[in-house]
Amino acid sequence: MSNWNYRTASDERLAVINQELGKGDTLDVIKWAYQTFQDDLVYSCSFGAEAMVLIDMISDVKKDARIVFLDTHLHFQQTYDLIERVRERYPFLNISVREPELTLAEQAAAHGDELWLRQPDLCCQIRKVEPMDQALRGAVAWMSGLRREQSPTRAQVQFVNRDEKFESLKICPLIHWKSEEVWQYIRIFELPYNTLHDQNYPSIGCAPCTRAVAPGEDSRAGRWAGHSGKTECGLHLAK
Repeated sequence: MSNWNYRTASDERLAVINQELGKGDTLDVIKWAYQTFQDDLVYSCSFGAEAMVLIDMISDVKKDARIVFLDTHLHFQQTYDLIERVRERYPFLNISVREPELTLAEQAAAHGDELWLRQPDLCCQIRKVEPMDQALRGAVAWMSGLRREQSPTRAQVQFVNRDEKFESLKICPLIHWKSEEVWQYIRIFELPYNTLHDQNYPSIGCAPCTRAVAPGEDSRAGRWAGHSGKTECGLHLAK
C-alpha cells in the first residue's frame, strides 16, 4: 500500500510531484502512478477515445490493472460492444462493471419516469456518482482521461489532484493532449473505438442524454443538450 494518500497530500507535495511529472511524458506519469499506488489505483473508464489511449498504455505498464466501468444501464449498444472488443484485445486487464443500486424500474417508481429529462443531476447522482463512490472504497487513487482542452471546468486539472468528492487522489495523464493527438494515437496503433465517434459524437455518455454535435459546436455540446449549464455528470465536480 502507498505510504501517502488524500489526507497526507499537501498542496506543496502535490506541486512538487506535478512539477517533476511535467518533465516526462504520458507513459512516465502512468508508470509513476502504478509504481506509487500499485493495486490501490483504479482506472475509472468511460470507454471514450481518451480511454482507448490510456488502456493501451496501461496494458504496457500493468497488464492486470483494475479498470471499472460505471454501467448506468442507459449506455449506447455501441459502448457495450466496444467493451467486449477491449476485453478480447487486452484479456489480462481486470475490467469490472459497477451498477447503480436502483434498477431503472426502481428509479422510475421512486422518482418518476425518465428522471434524466427532469432532474439530470439527480439521475447522475444515482447512476454514476454513488456507484463511483462504492467502486473507490479502499482505493487510494483513481485515474481519469481528462484533458484540459475539453472544457473550462477541466482547464486547470493537474497530473495529480486531490479529489475532495471521493476523498482520494485523481491521476490524469492526458491533461496536455489535444484531440488530434488522441486520434493520431488510435489510428497509428489501430485501437478499437466507439463507432459513434464516426457519427459526430465526440463525447459519449448515456444514450438519452447524448446527441451528435453540429459542425462548429463544442465537443461536449451533445452532452445533456437542452439542460443549460450542465456539462458534467458530477464525477469531476468539487464536493
